Amino acid sequence: MEKKTVRFGVSIEEDLLEKFDSHIGDKNYINRSEALRDLIRKSLMEEKVENPHAHVFGSLTIIYNHHHGDISDRLNSLQHDFFGNIVSTTHIHLDEHNCLEVLILKGTSGLVRELSDSILSLKHVKHGQLVIASTESDLDI
Repeated sequence: MEKKTVRFGVSIEEDLLEKFDSHIGDKNYINRSEALRDLIRKSLMEEKVENPHAHVFGSLTIIYNHHHGDISDRLNSLQHDFFGNIVSTTHIHLDEHNCLEVLILKGTSGLVRELSDSILSLKHVKHGQLVIASTESDLDI
């Protein structure tokens, strides 16, 4: 079933609109409406995934030095402990010391964040970032 599109007006300061138009041009949006729809979806998504009980998906990207300490063993152990929440992993060697790993996660927002925090706080993880989202069907958008 196709959703009905509704038109509405927005009042905005001229200089803010100029900055917005520049921004949407940089992002290759075809028009303001599409950019506004994405901003609204993003805001709704952020609110949804803040609920610790919401079912979410996420990608955790980390960079670490595999030669220091027992980080490889600790990562493997955590991944085995949470095997039901880790859909997939990708591991690449960046150079002779550093690795990049991407974990695709699923579960409740609280659990995905807990797992992510456990990994990001490991000694010798140099950098990491969790991107978390839910499906649009969960948001009714």
